[in-house]
Amino acid sequence: MPNNSFIRASASPNNLLDEQHPLAAFAQSDLSALAPYMLLLLMRNVTSDGFVVSDPLNTNQFSRPGCVIAAPSFPANTPGVDQDYVFNWVRDAAITAVEIAEGNLPGNPDGSVQALIDYAGFAQVCQNSAQPTKGHACFTISGNSRPWTEQSDGPALQTIALLRAWPGLDQTAQALAREVIAVNLAYLLSAYQNPTFNLWEEQQAMSFFARSVQLKCFQAIAANQLGIPVPQQITPAIGWLQAALADHWNGSCYVTMLQPGGAPGQSALPASLGYDVNIDIVCASVYGAVPCTDTRLLASAAQLRSTWADPNSPNVYPINLADNARGLGPMFGRYPGDTYDGDVSEPVRGGHPWALCTANFAELYYNLANQIGSAGPVPFDALSSPFFAQIGVTAAAAPADVSAALRSAGDAMLRAILYHSDHYELSEQFDANSGYEKSVHNLTWSYAAFLSALRARAGAGA
Repeated sequence: MPNNSFIRASASPNNLLDEQHPLAAFAQSDLSALAPYMLLLLMRNVTSDGFVVSDPLNTNQFSRPGCVIAAPSFPANTPGVDQDYVFNWVRDAAITAVEIAEGNLPGNPDGSVQALIDYAGFAQVCQNSAQPTKGHACFTISGNSRPWTEQSDGPALQTIALLRAWPGLDQTAQALAREVIAVNLAYLLSAYQNPTFNLWEEQQAMSFFARSVQLKCFQAIAANQLGIPVPQQITPAIGWLQAALADHWNGSCYVTMLQPGGAPGQSALPASLGYDVNIDIVCASVYGAVPCTDTRLLASAAQLRSTWADPNSPNVYPINLADNARGLGPMFGRYPGDTYDGDVSEPVRGGHPWALCTANFAELYYNLANQIGSAGPVPFDALSSPFFAQIGVTAAAAPADVSAALRSAGDAMLRAILYHSDHYELSEQFDANSGYEKSVHNLTWSYAAFLSALRARAGAGA
């Protein structure tokens, strides 16, 4: 029977790290122990034959298996929030599918995982209905295109997800995945040099994030040993994207959006918009091809931390100052000029911290710690020195001590997310002043980002 009884948990910081809280001991134990529970919370938003939801805008329309709902939140069941997230975003679904593939879910007798088989099938349903291009970003729970933007990061992330899911697909689903990947590659090879809407679906230009995940996608296809054909255009596309990513450096940080045909480092957006520096630069390392050892990336990351954690910053989040006294945080938002509140009103300039942004930054710390621990040396230079100084690291520090400091910094950020969660349930955002959860509840990407960070913390990488 279709199930549409989404329940919203109260949005409040439950002080999971306080000694009197019943979950305190668990929260203070090894963070990796939370992975199975977070995966269960994520799976509540993934439909199947046995778990069907109805469209809140059309209650006679039901989900297909493999639909990843961005969040079970819509105005009628979420008082004070005017956002409807009961849709399937290609990007969010792909990021989620990777965590399902890495989640060690029980399999079928042949070793396949039904949730991954369903994901591949629903991906093709959406791809077949995609309008006006194969880069359409958002679909209904039945797989039909909804009016939305075209985003060329989605097909790249979907291809990466299908490659990661490959061992969990049966032969029929693998054949279907080959078809989806072939269509994605044809689209990407025609689109990668063109403008696209960015990660936050607000601006259209040459996106650093999109270019990074496209590069990772092409590199993965070029190296694949699954028998997936490698188009001739892949090799020159890889070289073009590598050069294009370098063009985003402005001498101080990576610029998130460049004007088509514009000069290197020249943003497509006015400085007054406050779009740089942008957390999607860090996301481009977590989900894309930007190495965590790139000191230009680390210089950009240091500016992000200063933006929201430095007491002297005009954009500092008050909750970060309070959390600092607790040995937690900081938490991160999207960009300094953000005005998206996620509820029913647009707030003052600066926005709020997001769970996924914070988890992605923590993952950067973990990935860098892993890289230094396994290969070294520490990528310390004039560009990266502010990044390391923020966690108490100097040029004289031994690699083992640097790795330990990075892991400790990542842990403090994940524990801040837990501290302000509602018994581990994660919304999209936390209020910048109070720390209370706000905006849409149970955001799938929040859980996926937390799980991805936990895998990096364990040394498994992203």
